[in-house]
Formats: sequence, structure tokens, C-alpha cells
Amino acid sequence: MASTCPPFSVIIPAYNEELGIAQTLDDLHQVLRNAQCAYEVVVVNDGSGDRTADLLDSRTDCRIIHHQQNQGYGAALKTGIRSATYPIIAIIDGDGTYPQNAIPHLVALMDEADMVVGSRTGENVTYPFIRKVPKYFLVRFAQWIAKRPIPDLNSGLRVFRKDVAERFFKILPDTFSFTTTITLSMLTNRYRVRYEPIDYHARLGRSKIKPIRDTARFVQLILRVGVYFAPLRVFLPIASIFYLCSLASLAHDIFVEWNLTDTTVILFVFATQVTLFALLADMLDKRV
Repeated sequence: MASTCPPFSVIIPAYNEELGIAQTLDDLHQVLRNAQCAYEVVVVNDGSGDRTADLLDSRTDCRIIHHQQNQGYGAALKTGIRSATYPIIAIIDGDGTYPQNAIPHLVALMDEADMVVGSRTGENVTYPFIRKVPKYFLVRFAQWIAKRPIPDLNSGLRVFRKDVAERFFKILPDTFSFTTTITLSMLTNRYRVRYEPIDYHARLGRSKIKPIRDTARFVQLILRVGVYFAPLRVFLPIASIFYLCSLASLAHDIFVEWNLTDTTVILFVFATQVTLFALLADMLDKRV
């Protein structure tokens, strides 16, 4: 049976994944061989301090790249993407949380999309509650920036075109926010992004996510991408608030003070400056 998958490269970032990386690679190769896909597997060992490097070096069924020091999840992905042979990239974690058997299906959908995301909205999803609460608010903020629904903001199982990802390399972070940033970058630039439900399992080994620190980083990254690609969505609400405050202050001046106060003028001038800045940023974004 002929494969329905175009050729693609699978990039797996690995940092201290000795408990899950071997099984993940075994299952992945079995799935892709059964699907008769033309593929390569690139594993980036991101300065692991456990036996991950030794386990990877013993394998001959994938290409191994070693970072001498830990550089971050996003940095490992960028290293893998740069070295990839094929124009279509699939990324998946090495901890056994994502279903490898979904990859051929996601790749096959690339004929009608620029990125296909495995959305963790399937029937069997194991997700820590401590990460659900901040994610709820982050997703809604991101949806407001992108002006479209986002079923899964930072899924680590997705397929995208190499040349599109490389366009955003300068703003894609070296941290776990890589997936959040590439999602918003593509959505705000009108690339075709498709979401497919997948299952999500409990990970093998200890999670690298730090909820408070990484949530703060996600907020910062969403704002950064919003300012970069959708400045009107970020700044016009701020300007509107100051315009309303200036109107309220003006009403107070007319009916109470019987005079135009400095507060009203300052609020109006600041609101106007923010509006002009937003329009200028939007113009620059459209030109670039």
C-alpha cells in the first residue's frame, strides 16, 4: 500500500528523558514503518545530565545531535529544524505523553494546511489541574489577540512547514514558549492552522514545567507576539480606557470645576499618543 504521507522529518527534543526516550523511539519507528512513510528522526539531546545521551548514542535508527549545555526546549527544536532534511517538520516530546500513531494522519493533512496541531481535546487526556487554571485564561487572551478559537495553545505534537517556521526564528524563544509563539505567529499572519483532537497521557519522569515561572513567560510572550503582529488589538483598548477617563474628567471639569483641568488634558494627550503609536506599529507590521 502506497503511503499517503509526504516525506517529513520528526524532531524530538530530549532533556533528561532516560525513562521514556527509548520506548518513544521504538513506538515511533514502528508506527511510521507500518504507515510506509518516508521520514527521518532527529533527536536533539539538550545537555541531559542523566543517561539520555548514552541511550541515544546506542541507536542507529535516528540522527542524534548533542547540545553540550542545556539551552532550552525551543533551542533544541530550532537546532533540529535547521538540520532537517525534509520540508515538512513534525515535533513530538520524548516523554511518552503524545500518541505517536497520530503523526501520519497529521502529516497527511498538510496538503490543506500550513500547520496541523494535535489538540489535546481527545477522549483520553491526562492533564495536571495546576496547569489547567492559568491555561484557561492564557488561551482566552491568545484567542482575543488572534481573533479565532485556539483549542490547544501549546501542544507539543504538531506538524508544520520548515520554511514557514524559519521565517519566525528571530522571535521564537528558546524556552517552552516556542509552541505558544509559533501558534500565535502563524494565526496572526493568516497561515492555515488546523487542529486535530488527540489523546494525552501521563508523562514518564519528572515534568520540566514550572507553573508560576512559565505562566509568567507565556503572558509575556503572548503580549510580545501581539505587539509584533497585532498592535491594534493590544494598544487600542488601552487608548480607549484613557479616552473614557478623559471624558469622565472633562464632565467633572464642566459640571463641577467650571474649568478645563490639567488632568483632562494629560489623559486625552496620552490616549492620542497611544492611538498614534498603535497605528504606526500596525503600518510597520503591514509593510514588513
